Amino acid sequence: MGKSKTNKFKRPQFNTVGLPVNAVKEVDAEEEEHDDDSCPAAELLEKLQNPNADVREFACASISRVVQQSQTIPGFLQRDAVRRLGPMLLDSSLAVRETATGALRNLSACGGQEVCEDMVKHDVMTPLTALLRECCAGFDGAAVPMKDQKNAMDDVANEAVNLLWNLCESSSQALSVFNKSGLLDVVVQCLERHPHNMELAISAAHCLHTVTEDNPELLCSMNTAVLGALENALLSSQPEVAHILLRTLAAGTLWNLKGSLPAARQAQTVNAVVATLSQCLDLDAGVQIPELRQAEEVRHRDAPAAADVEDQAAGEIAQEEMDEEEEGPKQRRNGKAARGDNDFSDLLPRGKEELREATALLTAQQTSLEIIVNMCCSDDPSDDEWEEESSSDESDMGPDGLCDGVSNLMSPLCLSAEVQGALINYNIPQKVLKKTGFPSKEAMDVCRQNTSWRGLIRKMQRVQSRALTCLHSVLSSMDAESLGGAPALQEVAQHLSTLVFGAPEILKDEEFLEAVTSAMRSLLQTIASKNIPQCMTPQQLMSLSEAATRCDVVSVRVNAVAILGITGSTLAKDKGTAETLQMIGKALLQVATRDVDLVVNGEALDALFDVFADGEEAEMAAKNINLLPALKTLQPVFKAKIRKEGKGKYSPQQLCVLDNIKVNLRRFIGYLEKAVKK
Repeated sequence: MGKSKTNKFKRPQFNTVGLPVNAVKEVDAEEEEHDDDSCPAAELLEKLQNPNADVREFACASISRVVQQSQTIPGFLQRDAVRRLGPMLLDSSLAVRETATGALRNLSACGGQEVCEDMVKHDVMTPLTALLRECCAGFDGAAVPMKDQKNAMDDVANEAVNLLWNLCESSSQALSVFNKSGLLDVVVQCLERHPHNMELAISAAHCLHTVTEDNPELLCSMNTAVLGALENALLSSQPEVAHILLRTLAAGTLWNLKGSLPAARQAQTVNAVVATLSQCLDLDAGVQIPELRQAEEVRHRDAPAAADVEDQAAGEIAQEEMDEEEEGPKQRRNGKAARGDNDFSDLLPRGKEELREATALLTAQQTSLEIIVNMCCSDDPSDDEWEEESSSDESDMGPDGLCDGVSNLMSPLCLSAEVQGALINYNIPQKVLKKTGFPSKEAMDVCRQNTSWRGLIRKMQRVQSRALTCLHSVLSSMDAESLGGAPALQEVAQHLSTLVFGAPEILKDEEFLEAVTSAMRSLLQTIASKNIPQCMTPQQLMSLSEAATRCDVVSVRVNAVAILGITGSTLAKDKGTAETLQMIGKALLQVATRDVDLVVNGEALDALFDVFADGEEAEMAAKNINLLPALKTLQPVFKAKIRKEGKGKYSPQQLCVLDNIKVNLRRFIGYLEKAVKK
């Protein structure tokens, strides 16, 4: 029923200074003396007014730690923390500026969207903008730092850029201020610091990748200097992983800005972007992670005492991130975990270079896959799962008496010739497919054996899930011949079958299940449209769909019934399939009747129309499962549910498709009644 594609990805973000979002670290003894019902906000905020810069710095650093305990945030907000911390961004002491910005950064990250909007409402953008301008002015005036040393102004700028990043990610008002205040040029200056400070440059690149997505107002501010800086970053040739991450983010930003590029340069830029993503995907994390861990061990033999301290600190970070991941997905939006990709690569102790490099590698590959998804979706006019289609025009009726408005939604997406050509020339489909495999056992074992590396396990799994979602987008947007024809598609089907049925316990992982069912759905649709035999048995697909229909994520349940519909409509053309069609029909009827979500109900009905639309086997199966009386009973319930729940809970596009299905249900009942009278 819905177009076989996935919404564009929003990029992951760094969350806090020093610790992941939900970390609860040891605090100073003075703070521990407070009982659980008290809040240290009043005392710490009072210290911000102290004439001693060291006291102000201590207060900011303490606030930075305390607000990571989410229950303390309301106490700070009630005491006007944002207005009181704001002036600290322009304090006479650089150390106070840095810690104050870090405190606000943590507040924005740990408080989420509501707190970010409140911070913008309390005018945090004014001092933040002034601070960023002063930082950039300081870049030019500061002496060139010695190797392995950074300008103190860079550290302040890094905190400020990360705060800006968080605010623009969560607040449309902050993004509007960004557009109007000329902050684009300021962040680009931070990007250009990459020869001196890669950490700051990567933070700036992440910020640019965020603010340029779906932001047409910003396109008016584009100039040759901005594009030149991005192209300079994109074309850098250093082999280090940090540079690969920087190039990947620059590629994503340039893709977001493609509409502002001169027409003569667009094809060249698309080619450079895809080349960068291809190089990133060529890296094998399964090989590099064990090598990096071994390099860390060798280095630690020379400095064991320092290594112990580093391992303890980084281990706490990694363990807490892993605990957070195991708690389950955060609040979800359209089936995607909302703001759940906690990347802590910039938060690790300075001595964890190898772990930083491994984390940057996985971040770069995840980002590359997300950019490819966006490229495959970019020519589609809507990010909504269903597009608006009118059902009022009887001329839309197809030969079977059903509206074409629904089936048309399953037509392949269209990629521009330049994009499709670049993706094929750089073997992107094959490289994406390779990334869909399970993470290497050696890499997984290495990470399990060391506390500080355990957080990478979930990141490797996330790269696999992103690759599966990317495969879904590639299959949805490119024709079968471009992907290698029937042999290549059958190989993909065999591969996905191995993934799904090789380890049943993974079907409990919602992120994996969403990604793999999306890929499976697109593949089956493509195979069916070309009459290509596929290697998965109906029983296997039934077991997958049964697991998926029990999932809490709506999009997974939608994929599950779509898979059943595609399978059933294909089987209905063959002899001797009535029994299997009965099994599929019963499953779809159950979902159409019992699922709590109208979107899933509608998808199940749409699948039933496809399965039982034509053929002797389908007619026999429909009679055996009493499909006609079941649909007659369901019809008034479905109509009432749309009327009662629809407007308050579903988008106009979704309601329009549901209206199509309501009309098609009436017509399909009429079709079945005629079949009975034959």
